[in-house]
Amino acid sequence: MSINSALLAGVSGLVANSSALAAISDNIANVNTTAYKRNQVDFSTMVTSQAVKGEYSAGGVQGVTKTFVSQQGLIQSSASATSLAISGDGFFVVTNKGAGLTASDPRSFTRAGAFQPDANGFLVNDAGLYLQGWPVLANGTFGVDPSDLSLLKPINVKNLGAAVQPTSTVGVSANIDQTTPIPAASTYNAATASMAAYAATGTGTPPDAPPIEFTVVDSVGGAHKLSLALCRTTTANSWNAEIYSVPASDTTALPSGQIAKGLINFNTDGSINLNTSTLFGPATVAPAAPSPQVITLNASGGASPAWATSLGIAGNTVTFDVKQLTQLASASTVNSVTTNGAGAGNIVGVQVSTDGVVSALFDNSQVRKIAQVAIATFPNANGLAPASGNSYSGALDAGTMTLKTAGTGGAGKISPSSLEASTVDLSSEFTGLITTQKAYSASSKIITTADQMLDELINIIR
Repeated sequence: MSINSALLAGVSGLVANSSALAAISDNIANVNTTAYKRNQVDFSTMVTSQAVKGEYSAGGVQGVTKTFVSQQGLIQSSASATSLAISGDGFFVVTNKGAGLTASDPRSFTRAGAFQPDANGFLVNDAGLYLQGWPVLANGTFGVDPSDLSLLKPINVKNLGAAVQPTSTVGVSANIDQTTPIPAASTYNAATASMAAYAATGTGTPPDAPPIEFTVVDSVGGAHKLSLALCRTTTANSWNAEIYSVPASDTTALPSGQIAKGLINFNTDGSINLNTSTLFGPATVAPAAPSPQVITLNASGGASPAWATSLGIAGNTVTFDVKQLTQLASASTVNSVTTNGAGAGNIVGVQVSTDGVVSALFDNSQVRKIAQVAIATFPNANGLAPASGNSYSGALDAGTMTLKTAGTGGAGKISPSSLEASTVDLSSEFTGLITTQKAYSASSKIITTADQMLDELINIIR
């Protein structure tokens, strides 16, 4: 009967508008929830086949829920360095726990990036979800895999220990006085009467210019003083040169801690001639490139020159930049000595780059890579299944997940010290609240009217 169908159509209107009210309520309640994506209930007609000509049977309405997951929220700044937002497509991969994660533990996806270190140092957001990334490998790269979630690990920014950087480069800017007298005969002997021996014992050949001193940091963060000393030869623009340790007991090199010996030669314009200098290796013939300016200190107990056995440390290979070493007619002066080593340091902060590389900052100015944040993308993000904690799980409608690094393959870039705002527009929600209320009242009126008509029909027999 048409009156019955009208009654049922009114009921369907009440149900559909109740769903719409629930969605609007969720949206309004989450207006300040980080990276919340608004929901919306759209209405779709239900048509009943008309079996009797001249009569109409109402089909009613049904509600279809839509979640606008792919809609980008406004990126807002945050005071926390570990607060992250994705500018573009993609989701953070998260889990429900940090320590003890196994391949069978579920992974979910979120854009809520308010991550902070927990008591164990793992990055976790307000919903208790732990951020996942590819841990750094021994060679400083990351084992990126586009489909294997088990390769991702919880990112820990606290339990990293201390950081040490052994010295690998030394830069020298200095002038050696060109007016230093050329000796009538040289008594210098690298094996017996050396500048290294003179520095250690006060006997031997003293340098003709103040030694250029610099500090080398070893593999365990210890600092050692080395010196570069020169004395003039009987040949113009040519100097005997040595690099030695101070004190000599730091190395097993002989004599007296001597690490390297040879010549440093200069051109007539006062610039260094690296082709003919032999302090760092054999002379070369121009235009061939000069030998690399490198010295090697072997590990403790190794072949000479080496660190002293008592130190028990690994070797150092140090590259020198001596292009700014000059021989001019002015007083011998050391302008600057730069080294890149750093002793033991403790973590004092964390930084995240736009490509998702998480690095630890240490109080010795060192920066150590920890992990790279993985970005998960889906062909149809709106098809993801909502889960608790403002996260989503994979679904058939969403398509196949692909893991990417930020800013590649269509994945969005990471915005560090930022958070994505909710996509809820309060003005639209309040307008929808009014129209939904009116539609609900109208549907209830259908039921009241159908009820009155049925009463009239029943009263016909009286």
